[in-house]
Amino acid sequence: MSQVTGKAIDWSLLRRIMQYVKPYNRTFATAAFLTIFVAIIALAQPVLMEKALDNYIMVGNYNGLLLMVTLMIIQLAIQTVAQYYQTYLTNALGESVIRDLRIDVFNHIIGLRLKYFDRTPIGMLITRTVSDLETIADIFSEGLISIAGDFLLVVSIIIYMMVKDWRLALITLVPIPFLLWATYIFKEAIKVSFQEVRTQVAQLNTFLQEHISGISIIQYFAREDQEMRKFKAVNLKYRDANIRSNWYYSIFFPVVEIFVAMSIALLVWYGCKRILTDQQMADISASHHGITPGLIVAFIALLNLLFRPIRQLADKFNTLQMGMVGADRIFKVLDTDEVAVNKGVLKPGTLKGKIEFDKVWFAYNDENWVLKNISFAVKPGETLALVGATGAGKSSTINILNRFYEIGKGSVKVDGVSIQDYELSFLRSQIATVIQDVFLFSDTIANNISLNNPAITREQIVNASKNVGAHEFIERLPGGYDYNVMERGATLSAGQAQLISFVRALVYNPAILVLDEATSSVDTETELLIQNAIDKLMQDRTAIVIAHRLSTIQNADKIIVLDHGEIKEVGTHQELLRIEDGYYRKLYDLQFNSAGIER
Repeated sequence: MSQVTGKAIDWSLLRRIMQYVKPYNRTFATAAFLTIFVAIIALAQPVLMEKALDNYIMVGNYNGLLLMVTLMIIQLAIQTVAQYYQTYLTNALGESVIRDLRIDVFNHIIGLRLKYFDRTPIGMLITRTVSDLETIADIFSEGLISIAGDFLLVVSIIIYMMVKDWRLALITLVPIPFLLWATYIFKEAIKVSFQEVRTQVAQLNTFLQEHISGISIIQYFAREDQEMRKFKAVNLKYRDANIRSNWYYSIFFPVVEIFVAMSIALLVWYGCKRILTDQQMADISASHHGITPGLIVAFIALLNLLFRPIRQLADKFNTLQMGMVGADRIFKVLDTDEVAVNKGVLKPGTLKGKIEFDKVWFAYNDENWVLKNISFAVKPGETLALVGATGAGKSSTINILNRFYEIGKGSVKVDGVSIQDYELSFLRSQIATVIQDVFLFSDTIANNISLNNPAITREQIVNASKNVGAHEFIERLPGGYDYNVMERGATLSAGQAQLISFVRALVYNPAILVLDEATSSVDTETELLIQNAIDKLMQDRTAIVIAHRLSTIQNADKIIVLDHGEIKEVGTHQELLRIEDGYYRKLYDLQFNSAGIER
């Protein structure tokens, strides 16, 4: 997790963020100009107030006062319009930047290897893609440009006050160093508090994502009360973190108001003392070098303008820094090098389906080998079955073939060419995989089958559904192929969801078909439908079948028995049964009784 650095601004990180501003340079320049304009025009109000009091009110010039009031209304209107467009443009700029950045982040995430997701909580990635990105928008709406404008306003006010009367300005600004010291202390305290809030947000998102996704397990085992207690603990930490940050604000802002009152008190005391002790009051009131009632009123207005940005300075610096922290976290995701390297360029159109594993070694954590010296070959149109106990390495073999993970040693070839030489999306488009844990999106059945691929027509979807045997039950649903299955296919049975995933795989007309426990979670009737479809679709197509039910692979051309990542036996169903005390024979005996009925 990123840590807040002691630097207010990480310039290298800021330069990287500004790369996303380039398409919106005109908007950025306009917002910056308006920020400067607002800071300068804000000074006009106190100046006009001074003129109105000294030159017109004190001498009873009603027409002159009316002119000053008119000018003040015009100045206020111009400032309001400029402030509106400045606020609108800075927010629009921030939202445009995070829109582009969020697209890049999501595009990067979907290209990451599965190895990254094996150790990264999904809730954390959601936080990065949503909450942390929002803090980057604040860099533009409340951070960088706003701080620059506030700084310019503060400098302008101090210069104006010093020019008008340096002694009065110095007396008035005595509390400023103390305020800056209090601001620094607040900034350091709130910085740590904000970091804790961001950490607790990630923890809360992770907890919610995991427990909502696993709600069925919680309810199956009646864990509602226990998980609720855990959630209360996580939520309590989040609440406490926010309360601590609010506590710092509740201390800081009253302290600022005390310093504002002190400055105004010093201003009134010293200014009035100068006026009252001057022996030539009447003459000095018209002088350009003396203190006048109008100047005191103008200084009070200037102090309000001065303390407002100083009051917000610590908050804005922390907003800027939290945006930097968010950007650092986002760029660490973007800099993750666990992307499936796509150096291959071959896209031959179609594949014949010949598969070769040659002395393949593979490990998920680069230490414990999951596959050890695996070698086998599958000819085009053949069916290979992989069997073995849980953890034997069956699914790992499929993951390697799809290049979800890269092998440690050896080579994997399709049609005599290394899979790394194929363009990655082409390779995966030629391998259709049906897995046991079916995932359906919250969308129509047609879109779940085609995955919104415009190249796949409704006619192709219907024909594939008929081949699999899913057309009949789909037509019975409200809306048919336009029926919304809801998230993860919650409104369908396990068998129906499995059939749809099978249609999804087949509609792409792959050269290689992979069935990873594809029939293990369906009822007997649905399994017969799938098995009939499998028999038809395996013709002239290379197939790799992973199954615990040995009855589904008895007709395979070749069966490989895996145990702890090693090939123990290879042969047909009948050949393997003839091996006394063989691994396959033991598996077979465990599943079938003497009458040949599956247990």
